[in-house]
Amino acid sequence: MSAEATNPATPGPVAPTASAAASAPAVPRADRRKSRPRLDLRRLGRAALLGPAVRGKLPDAIGHVVEAHRAHHPDADLDPLRRAYVLAESSHRGQMRKSGEPYITHPLAVTLILAELGAETTTLTASLLHDTVEDTDVTLDQVREQFGEEVRYLVDGVTKLEKVDYGAAAEPETFRKMLVATGSDVRVMSIKLADRLHNMRTLGVMRPEKQARIAKVTRDVLIPLAERLGVQALKTEMEDLVFAILHPEEYEHTRELIAENAARPDDPLAEVADEMRGVLREAGLQAEVLIRPRHFVSVHRVARKRGQLRGADFGRLLVLVGEDADCYGVLGELHTCMTPVVSEFKDFIAVPKFNLYQSLHTAVARQDGQVVEVLIRTHQMHKVAEAGVVALGNPYAPASDASASDAAASDASVSHASEHPADGERADPTRPGWLSRLLDWQRAAPDPDTFWSTLREDLAQDREITVFRPDGGTLGLPEGATCVDAAYAQYGEDAHACIGARVNGRLATLSTVLRDGDTVQLLMGQDPASEPSREWLEHAHTPGARIAIQRWLATHPGGGTGTDEMTGARAEPAEDTAAPHPAHAAAPADFTAAPAGEAPPSRPWRADVLADRPGAAVRLAGCCTPVPPDEITGFTVRGGVVTVHRVECAAVTHMKGRGRTEIGVRWGDTTECRVTLVAESFGRPHLLADLTEAIASAGVDIVSATVEPPTQQRVRHTYTLQLPDAAHLPALMRAMRDVPGVYDVTRAQHQAPAP
Repeated sequence: MSAEATNPATPGPVAPTASAAASAPAVPRADRRKSRPRLDLRRLGRAALLGPAVRGKLPDAIGHVVEAHRAHHPDADLDPLRRAYVLAESSHRGQMRKSGEPYITHPLAVTLILAELGAETTTLTASLLHDTVEDTDVTLDQVREQFGEEVRYLVDGVTKLEKVDYGAAAEPETFRKMLVATGSDVRVMSIKLADRLHNMRTLGVMRPEKQARIAKVTRDVLIPLAERLGVQALKTEMEDLVFAILHPEEYEHTRELIAENAARPDDPLAEVADEMRGVLREAGLQAEVLIRPRHFVSVHRVARKRGQLRGADFGRLLVLVGEDADCYGVLGELHTCMTPVVSEFKDFIAVPKFNLYQSLHTAVARQDGQVVEVLIRTHQMHKVAEAGVVALGNPYAPASDASASDAAASDASVSHASEHPADGERADPTRPGWLSRLLDWQRAAPDPDTFWSTLREDLAQDREITVFRPDGGTLGLPEGATCVDAAYAQYGEDAHACIGARVNGRLATLSTVLRDGDTVQLLMGQDPASEPSREWLEHAHTPGARIAIQRWLATHPGGGTGTDEMTGARAEPAEDTAAPHPAHAAAPADFTAAPAGEAPPSRPWRADVLADRPGAAVRLAGCCTPVPPDEITGFTVRGGVVTVHRVECAAVTHMKGRGRTEIGVRWGDTTECRVTLVAESFGRPHLLADLTEAIASAGVDIVSATVEPPTQQRVRHTYTLQLPDAAHLPALMRAMRDVPGVYDVTRAQHQAPAP
């Protein structure tokens, strides 16, 4: 793998390219551990054909692979690599690439890319064999017999489907197959990404139209997958290669900008790096400060955003430390001793990105106004930031298998695992939410074209947010997702019955766009006839939600009209909210319609309350309707009547503020009581009838009721109820909340008038 692909940490000269489309972009190089040079694949190809294949001895052609592999896994068993190379070389012997090189140079290069990233032995073994089943007479059964089931699975996962059998659907169906395989073993996609990177490096021998076609698929599918799996080293080089092919003029202009900046005598990044080293040295912090030049696409984006580029815009500073706590120590020193740009601070250590990325981001300002971006992370975080899931080693190996991955990678795996599987299950920290969602909806895609277009659309949403459920669980959603998307992510097709949502405790429409960190409570109805709305499609951003809604609409012609397009609440005829359905009306109910805001009339009822004023009439206040065992107080009103309030009633505070004298009151022996309840709900047919039936079933008389006109499909019902025993009140309120469409039931609490 070239130094460019590892997102180098120190700057170097920019080499010109002979052809932007035919070779890798001239990305600044970096010093590796031993300044490992780029390999001469043509020479290796000849060695593969002519060199001896002595049994038990490592062939010279894989010497570079072994060297890179041992740098990450010094105790690895190399015998599978030797045997895999011998099989691959003998199987591909005589085959040539379009570039004129022996074909074996391709699997060698792909394997070297993965070895540089730190892939474990099983992945490298499968990488050497990844084209044997597709292009030679080797069968999957032979691979299993010689190398085991894991290697066979990985090789099968990246093997293309034949165009003879699938025609134009071969490419989308191959990707579907790879993604399904990736769902069980993420190493399948690691091999595919490395395979595509090497093919992109050598794309110049193909016709321009084929270069463009492959580059577009790489841009739309492979690069987003590399981003989501956190393999930045592969992602950034593929981005530059695609940039060179699809936008050669912009690429050439960017290359000239980088070359001009490299030729300048002054380097603001180097000056700030030296200052930073001094600050950290004086603070006694062991840290390595490196310069990370931006790759071509990054420079191009910054230029479009900021216009004229200055020296500090061509790179960022990277500070590497040993422990997590040291990251925050470095941050504190930099913010204390230098001029921080506080608005640029982001903490991806406390809250890692969805692709395993962890780092502190900040920026410091120079006296000349240039702003230098700074990344602070541990060495292990840096490894994961560059190699993503590849850095986790073998995520499926038992914890006792020390050879599967080093301790640091194992720690990383554990720290990012969102769930603890039961004994005997594979612990896969690399199965993130986006992949699970993708695997869910791809099964429902009716044809290859729908899958292919939906996949590209899904992957174009390259940022992910995390929202929290009330039970503490989380949902991973793409940026821009709405409550509709959250409903289908949590409940699947049962989300057809969703009637609303609360976001951060407040009622929200189903079209509400969610933000990272929001808490979402989805309100689900129990009506078996619940149906989604066609308008939901306008607010559904995830493929899973869109496909589920479209499938329901396709099987229910003329359906999907019973939901308001913005609120998601069930629309209902206006007359049904004014009175109960005759068939469901509760016998003891005495409904009286009243304008919104007015207290409903009530039947005379003497409260069993004793007042410290002999002979005075006592009346329960309608604003808070106290019931035993509420703590109560009283006030004398016009006519000498003592009104009884709950002590927390707003009217009590108001009257005390006006100097009114409190009267002592206490409950008598009778348990019968009257209470006013307010039910808030989304509108739907027969809602009022169902509410009154629930109240009647609890053995409670309805004295009066008010139904306010619907507002944004939300309906407010106020009931004055006669209970035989105050102890029944909690159960009654629960029964009312259980009615589909009702999202809250509270005791009446009117606002006190302004003093």
